[in-house]
Amino acid sequence: MMKRIFFIVLMFFVNKNMLAAEAKPLADSLVTVGGHASQLPHPFMVLPFIVLLLLIATGPIFYKHFWERNYHKVSMLLGLVTISYYVGYLNDFKSIEHSVTEYISFIALLTSLFIASGSILITVNTKATPLTNVVFLLVGAVISNFIGTTGASMLLIRPFIKMNRERMRPYLIIFFIFIVSNIGGGLTPIGDPPLFLGFLRGVPFFWVIQNVWFIWLIAILVTLVIFLLFDFSNKEGLKTDGISGKHLVVLKGSKNLLYFVIIIISVFLDPKVISWVPSLSPLPFGIREIIMFAVAFASFKSADLEILKANEFDFEPIKEVAYLFVGIFLTMIPALQLIAYESRVYSHYLTQTTFYWSTGVLSAVLDNAPTYLNFLSAAMGKFGLDINLAADVQHFVIVDDIYLRAISVSAVFFGAMTYIGNGPNFMVKSISERAGIQMPSFFTYIIKYSLPILLPIFAIIWFLFFRGL
Repeated sequence: MMKRIFFIVLMFFVNKNMLAAEAKPLADSLVTVGGHASQLPHPFMVLPFIVLLLLIATGPIFYKHFWERNYHKVSMLLGLVTISYYVGYLNDFKSIEHSVTEYISFIALLTSLFIASGSILITVNTKATPLTNVVFLLVGAVISNFIGTTGASMLLIRPFIKMNRERMRPYLIIFFIFIVSNIGGGLTPIGDPPLFLGFLRGVPFFWVIQNVWFIWLIAILVTLVIFLLFDFSNKEGLKTDGISGKHLVVLKGSKNLLYFVIIIISVFLDPKVISWVPSLSPLPFGIREIIMFAVAFASFKSADLEILKANEFDFEPIKEVAYLFVGIFLTMIPALQLIAYESRVYSHYLTQTTFYWSTGVLSAVLDNAPTYLNFLSAAMGKFGLDINLAADVQHFVIVDDIYLRAISVSAVFFGAMTYIGNGPNFMVKSISERAGIQMPSFFTYIIKYSLPILLPIFAIIWFLFFRGL
């Protein structure tokens, strides 16, 4: 019974028939992780993850100085608790290795995009008005599909801050996170990590844009309309005397755009995508990650010092993300494995409504990439298909793609619900704070912005497209 209650809390939206189902004891059950069978952890091992989330939420508010000095130690310590349990008690090295591999890929991409974008200076020579801000955010949303939400966020957050310096309010950064750092990247596998993982598993590259463009457009337009209401009410520093300077947009350090091209190409250098790409197994990284870290090093060494100074560039934002997310990636292993097991056991009871809300809610507090894979695996299980077989994934897209559409949309969109829902969120927050902007706390972000603004939008999307049984 405790197992079922745990599942109901995690899934949030379940079919009432689920309560009548019988399940095997957790201790006798296995879950497949990264291609190997692993014994399920005890549910109490979710506590380190919950503790870390609570500390991230409360630290900057109630014990700021302690948190700023020790957040890296706390994150690493809680991560070590999980490692000790898996290695010492379960004798399971593979789960840790799999998570470390994913973390290295995650941080390699973020680091390379962060440093490459810091070497490029974009100056927008126009006055900050509600309409120019809307155009800026819309362009950023489109760009995020070509260089990823991380690349677009790091490239555009600084010029957006400078453009609005005289009328800066926290809502400006919040809507930037909503649109550029999350929802915008929902059209291509390059746009957001969950969609890229789907592509690696066999989802056709252009399936996303062909099947979700209308949902993406509704979400973007409605969010921009709400932003306009906020921005029109902000009269401080509002100027209407036109454009200053000869050029609307000035780009310096354009040679560094080549680094973006290299990073994007390297994303595909995976043995699962291109057969001739060598695997470096058993190392927890591959050619892709080596190239990304090399680009980060080369970009920084060749950067124009004046551009770095103008961008107020330093390593603190990426350092904060690196430390906090190493703890998140490790401590969330038990939660993801328990969710994966439960979702597969009860997959035949799950509807598109369940998949949409469950994937979304968990993507807001867990990393959205493994959450996407877990629920995709559960959805395929309804048809007796295996997520590890590309042919099965391609067949699943044809059989009933409504589940894939629901999972894809919610994994990307709901990442905007919290600061930790997607990697760029925390980086944008950190950069903004270092620029002197008083950003809302973890809970304030949720209660004041994401719940009242985003949740109704996502509910409308569910009602229009995913409320069928």
